[in-house]
Amino acid sequence: MSFWIIAAAGAALVTVLLARALTRGASAPAETGAAHDVQVYRDQLAEVERDVARGVLPEADAIRVRTEISRRILAADAAGQNIPAASGTPSPIVIAVIALVLLGGSLGLYWQLGAPGYGDLALQDRIARAEDMRRNRPDQATAEAELPAADLPPELSPEYEALLTRLRETVAARPDDVQGHVLLAQNEARVGNYAAAAAAQGKVVRLKGAEASIEDVSGYAELLVMAAGGYVSPEAEAVLRAVLTRDVENGTARYYWGLMLVQTGRPDLAFRMWDGLLRRGPEDAPWIAPILAQITPIATMAGVDYTVPEIGSGALRGPSAEDIDAAQDMTPAERMEMIGGMVESLSSRLASQGGPVEDWARLITSLGVLGETTRARAIYENAVQVFADDPAAMDDIQRAGERAGVTE
Repeated sequence: MSFWIIAAAGAALVTVLLARALTRGASAPAETGAAHDVQVYRDQLAEVERDVARGVLPEADAIRVRTEISRRILAADAAGQNIPAASGTPSPIVIAVIALVLLGGSLGLYWQLGAPGYGDLALQDRIARAEDMRRNRPDQATAEAELPAADLPPELSPEYEALLTRLRETVAARPDDVQGHVLLAQNEARVGNYAAAAAAQGKVVRLKGAEASIEDVSGYAELLVMAAGGYVSPEAEAVLRAVLTRDVENGTARYYWGLMLVQTGRPDLAFRMWDGLLRRGPEDAPWIAPILAQITPIATMAGVDYTVPEIGSGALRGPSAEDIDAAQDMTPAERMEMIGGMVESLSSRLASQGGPVEDWARLITSLGVLGETTRARAIYENAVQVFADDPAAMDDIQRAGERAGVTE
């Protein structure tokens, strides 16, 4: 509330100052160009009289000069008489319109571009708020309960509906039948009953235990998110974490992990993860379309001036082992110059646009190769902050730090 009071008071003060300037300017006589010319000519007449008194100018010449200057004074005075007088003090209506434009326009502009009701927070406070939001967000059961009950599609044939009912009964009678739960999860998802599909897929994962594949577990996470209407619950987060622990590059898990970061106030981390997925591709990957639909506003929220890259183009690289091997025929100075240029290119892009964890790890390792330990340690510490919420990415960063010799 205090912000609105201060903003309104500031706009009102500006309005008063403008109104005062308008009234003062209207009441003050305007000095025209003709009036200025008259004053100049009068000064010239005074100068002529001084020259005559000193004997510098003969009286006969002085008469001619006085006549010419007098003629010019009369002409300038006549021109000044034809200039219209000032219009006077602006009407109260004009001042009221100015006040309305200033007050209403400034407040309306802030309403569109600002964040009404959102306090100004330091970066540390924003991160703390995001962490609190993440810890205290609703669980899976709460999210599902807030959604309307799933209805069978109207175009579903009676035969299919009867088969689905029979499948449900069979699975209920044989709770340890893995294949039955697999079929049930597939068919419940096909008719849009995602809560039941997630429950069946969760049973599949539990029954398979250590033999459950990455696809089994990532599919379970995806069904949990769909059952919650696109919301990534703490339960879904735990399943995603299990997927990323086994496969840090799993596209499905990385997409939904980024979605969770957006929902919990960390669009900066989500942007880096999604940008990496776009650069990695391929174009027909199921996560590409939803990322393209969301990443531009997410980049804006992350403070990045972003242009969507070509899908599958790959991130800009720093020097790899192959690059270094290819430079063996160069002189030491040429080799270090080549590697240093590639490092600087990668460092600049990460600083301005961010990038996937692979680029951060490569940069840390490359700086270690170049012997720039202090700089490698600074990049390592920054990467730890950026990927603190991504355990799989933290493993890559930790390994890169060890290779560069900057971890304790």
